[in-house]
Amino acid sequence: MKRIYLVPTVLMGCVSLTFAQKKESDTIKSDSKMTDIEEVVMIGYGSQKKSDVTGAVGSVKAEDFNKGMVANVGQLLQGKVAGVNVANVSGEPGANQNIIIRGVGSLRSGTTPLYVIDGFVIDNTNTGVANNPMNFINPDDIASVDVLKDASAAAIYGARGANGVIVITTKKGKKGRTQMNLSSNLTISNLANKMNVFSADEFRTQVNAMGGKLDDMGGNTDWQDELTRTAISNNVNFSAAGATDNSNYYAALGYENQEGILYNSNLRRYSGRVNISQKAFDGRVNIDFNLNGSRTENNRPNATSTVSNMLTWNPTYPAYTDGSPTTVFNNGAFNPLIRQQIYKDFTNNNRILANISPSVEIIKGLTYKLNFGVDYSTADRIIQNIPHAVPVEIGSLDLNYFSNNNTLVENTLTYKFKINRHDFNVLAGHSYQKFMMIERGWDYSVFPNNGIEPQYQIGAANKNNTTSTSSATKNELQSWFGRANYGYQDKYLLTATLRADGSSKFGRNNRYGIFPSFAAGWNISRENFLADVSLVSNLKLRASWGKTGNQEMPNKITKRSYKSASDGGGQATYPMDGSGNYPVGFYLVRADNPGIQWEVTTQTNIGVDFGFMNNRLTGTFDFFNKVSDNILLDINPVDPISAEEKMWKNIPNMTINNTGYEISLNYNSNPNKAFTYSIGGNASFIKNEVKDSPYRVLSTGEAQGPGTTNAVINGYINNQPIGTFYVREFLGLNENGTNIFRDVDGDGIITDNDRVAAGSALPDFTYNLYLKAAYKNFDLGLNFNGVAGNMIYNNTASTLFTRGRLGLSQNTTDAATQFPNESANNTNVISTRYLEKGDFLRLNNATLGYNLNPKVLGIGEHIRNIRFTVTAQNLFVVTKYSGFDPEINTGVSQGGIQSFGIDYATYPKARSFAFGVNVAF
Repeated sequence: MKRIYLVPTVLMGCVSLTFAQKKESDTIKSDSKMTDIEEVVMIGYGSQKKSDVTGAVGSVKAEDFNKGMVANVGQLLQGKVAGVNVANVSGEPGANQNIIIRGVGSLRSGTTPLYVIDGFVIDNTNTGVANNPMNFINPDDIASVDVLKDASAAAIYGARGANGVIVITTKKGKKGRTQMNLSSNLTISNLANKMNVFSADEFRTQVNAMGGKLDDMGGNTDWQDELTRTAISNNVNFSAAGATDNSNYYAALGYENQEGILYNSNLRRYSGRVNISQKAFDGRVNIDFNLNGSRTENNRPNATSTVSNMLTWNPTYPAYTDGSPTTVFNNGAFNPLIRQQIYKDFTNNNRILANISPSVEIIKGLTYKLNFGVDYSTADRIIQNIPHAVPVEIGSLDLNYFSNNNTLVENTLTYKFKINRHDFNVLAGHSYQKFMMIERGWDYSVFPNNGIEPQYQIGAANKNNTTSTSSATKNELQSWFGRANYGYQDKYLLTATLRADGSSKFGRNNRYGIFPSFAAGWNISRENFLADVSLVSNLKLRASWGKTGNQEMPNKITKRSYKSASDGGGQATYPMDGSGNYPVGFYLVRADNPGIQWEVTTQTNIGVDFGFMNNRLTGTFDFFNKVSDNILLDINPVDPISAEEKMWKNIPNMTINNTGYEISLNYNSNPNKAFTYSIGGNASFIKNEVKDSPYRVLSTGEAQGPGTTNAVINGYINNQPIGTFYVREFLGLNENGTNIFRDVDGDGIITDNDRVAAGSALPDFTYNLYLKAAYKNFDLGLNFNGVAGNMIYNNTASTLFTRGRLGLSQNTTDAATQFPNESANNTNVISTRYLEKGDFLRLNNATLGYNLNPKVLGIGEHIRNIRFTVTAQNLFVVTKYSGFDPEINTGVSQGGIQSFGIDYATYPKARSFAFGVNVAF
């Protein structure tokens, strides 16, 4: 007999009704926790016991994820896996991240790893969203994340595994009980670190002291306070799950509204998920079905403009006059409070990810599996400025539509068998994936100021100021792959993998690439000579070698491309009839190159897994050497009279090397004590180096702002790390108050030839620490993360905090008064003056939890657990960096090459406090 209970619960001031379903015969039993070596990890097209894994795989379960306000899988992972550096590039809700697994190994394809969700390979090339494309999946639905770091683990994904692979497994029901969970979180966020710009009184003193022109309107405004807010975010998730001998289901609904600390900034997500598994014919037939649907609504401010205003706006300007935003200042500029009212950047993204995987055991141990799925994403983005009278804004509207259709069909055969003490697991498969991307855009300007938003009166725009664009791209990827795992007595392990990928992105001469890998493992702790050594619980030696590829390059680059022109500039047209009219002409901008090949990364790894004292102390150590070659680049032709502007080619002999080692340590106290704790951490040391480059510098980042726009800040330099800052060395000021730079070549003239390599944006050392403690019903978790050895170029300071700006009555920090004799006309040349250390230690996450025994409330028969949590995020940062936050990157890429370590008016990070309750029944 089943009973349905209607249970009222109070969630953050709102009354919710939850349902509990329970059989009278059910009893509550605690789950027995698997030992470390018995854990199962996902390895791509299958799973293995951790003790049988020969590659370098980092695994994080749901109970170890970062807590609090988390929008995507990168935030769940930050600080959890050695060799995986997750950097949030800004404080915007759902912002993009730099996820770097074992160093940067490519020029053009960035650092983004390959994502695989429940066996489906994701394509995030262009989903139309301006922030993180992985925001579509609800973190509450994720059961585990496995990171495939070395080539042996990632080679099964061949041409897309060079940046590493992140395998996401979503939740399923547990056999033996039906359970429901309802959780709710309320988060309060504020600006974590205010910049120390001058107050109104300090500003008046400083401008007068330097003899500047003081523009004083008598106000006393803190623009950082005016343009930021206390953000209130909330999150509600409900799930139901259960399982029987032949079926398994998990269903969930989620809602998240994450506000940013800048106005007009929020990320709203609606998500739903259904995972179903069904067995038949005594378990020989199995069908898995996974469906995820989400809608994300993203409102974005003009962050660069807003942050620049909050730092430089004259503090004597009154923000309000007679209770309304001041209309006109002395300089005739827009009050930023008005600008944020008329500006809008809004994106709707609808995404459905679904796959079905029927499998049948043909004979004992031999299983055929089909994996068919689709990932369909559409996005509409609106960017507009509403017309305004004083000051004048003519109004503008940009409309953009995107769609990304990703279809996957995979067929695999797996044969598991055992001969005496020999275990075999052989996989063979074929994969076909098709991608179709469409983009359309329309730009309109000059609208009537009639109180109607431009998006609702497109026809009223000036017809002479309308443009449109469109593009479509179709790519296909066909692959054959296989893997063989061999084990003898669970002691000696061998793995061999081979994948052949054919991509339509490449030319007819190199359509296919071959990616092999080999790995071996030795479970030393299972040898007889350690059988009586009680101290050693686990000891395994691993070694691997393999190749992975990188096909994430622009589309159609192997094909010839033309442009049309009729501007009379003589480049493509000529008036042959003497009329003076220039007909439309065509000219070559890219030659065809059918010989372009894959970028290839070759990686060697040696690792040790160990456990002592009944696995109370566990850890891993890995050494790796990762070399990327066949580097693909868009370059200027060598021939000065070449017909094309640019050409794509593989750079011969050039390599990008990443060598390093990783270590993880974890210690667990006696679990039978009333007070228990665990402590641990991980660290990685990486030496990155560009070798045999034929170019002096390939820029990875340019400066922004008046006086420095498009100036090179950092790049790829031979025998230096990626992202090396290539700037002039600042020595101080001369008697005239202008810059002195080191004359490197000694010719008596300061030119670009006097630039020096002054450190890299990539850290040499990343580390993470954690502490968990529990006493009775209370528990505490602390997570720290940090980096060392990297530099940051403070483009904010070089552009905004100058003596010249102060003299023009624009606010700054004391960086502008560092040199009392500095001339107001001194230029802000890109130099080491604005280069700062990026080292930091952050208390990233602190969670205090309390498990309330439902029996205390007399409802223990119906509810398994009630849990309350308080989580603080970004509680403090120890750093010498003078900007908002050292974990940053807002540089402008050059030639499609990703930038690193540049800070320009970045959306600041928040400090957040989340209050949550979870009811499980």
